[in-house]
Amino acid sequence: MKLSVQISRGIESLFGTRDENIRVLETGLNVSTRLLNDSLEIEGDESNAMRAAGILEDYFALIREGHSFNNGDLNSYFRVVAGDAEVSLRSLIESGRQRNFGKKTLAPKTVNQRRYVDAIERSDLVLGIGPAGTGKTYLAVAMAISAYLGKKVSRIILTRPAVEAGERLGFLPGTLQEKVDPYLRPLYDALYDMLEAEKVEKLIERETIEIAPIAFMRGRTLNDSFIILDEAQNATAEQMKMVLTRQGFNSKMVVTGDITQIDLPAGRRSGLLEVIDVLRGVEGISFVYFDERDVVRHTLVQRIVKAYERYSELTTGRQLSLKLGEPPAEKQGEDAAAQTPAQPEVQGA
Repeated sequence: MKLSVQISRGIESLFGTRDENIRVLETGLNVSTRLLNDSLEIEGDESNAMRAAGILEDYFALIREGHSFNNGDLNSYFRVVAGDAEVSLRSLIESGRQRNFGKKTLAPKTVNQRRYVDAIERSDLVLGIGPAGTGKTYLAVAMAISAYLGKKVSRIILTRPAVEAGERLGFLPGTLQEKVDPYLRPLYDALYDMLEAEKVEKLIERETIEIAPIAFMRGRTLNDSFIILDEAQNATAEQMKMVLTRQGFNSKMVVTGDITQIDLPAGRRSGLLEVIDVLRGVEGISFVYFDERDVVRHTLVQRIVKAYERYSELTTGRQLSLKLGEPPAEKQGEDAAAQTPAQPEVQGA
């Protein structure tokens, strides 16, 4: 089936660098496009061609209404709408309204990011769980800054476990703060991206913003605060319970983590894995789960996450087969092929 969509201004951002945006639609919906003088021709099976046409009509209508797409945003939006038939481009953008976070104006780029931001606004404790690059930490820091600037809280507490990711850093020089700062760098990066450097430094100096390893939270009650526990998959069960019970009056807490990147020593259970079981169904707590479709870094990151998921599933299947005393699936296939008698060749007439 062939359909045509009338084009207007905005054609350059529609195609993107090396046509990367339009290729997301073509690949995701299994259609092909061709640029004509005054229209864009779409070819594919009926349902996919109509879906692609609807997305492109939304795009050109939004451009005519004065909406502009920042670099990389459109690619993320197209990935969402191509993968979820229930979401239109217009509804994704309009429901994911832009918010001001200091010097940044941001809008959630995926359906789960929108759920995440809404959950943080609605609930006092939110757990964001998913792979790298899905915006869990960045959006949590943005919401913390928004709450502080809006005078909803009086301070921001950012914490994460000081666990090495497969390397030994040894005895680092400097003060205690300087020793743990390398572990906390991603939190600093998010802050400096949203606030002027001088303002960040003043807020840290006045302890309005506190960035510290998880051990510093013990014995405290954090009232009137926005608390973020980042990299929670590397918190032990004891640390997780300790941090969750620090929350005081008029406070929000966001816990983020990726259960596929646990760096705890062998034999130590991740507190994040435990808390998923312990707190499931507890009133007032929201869980938001991200997947590879929510990755908003380089498109390769999305593919890498998906490849690791496939590898993990394959490895788990092999281990299960070995425990049961069965050969792995691929070995079973080889054995079956060996036992099948060879068929006589059929000569052509």
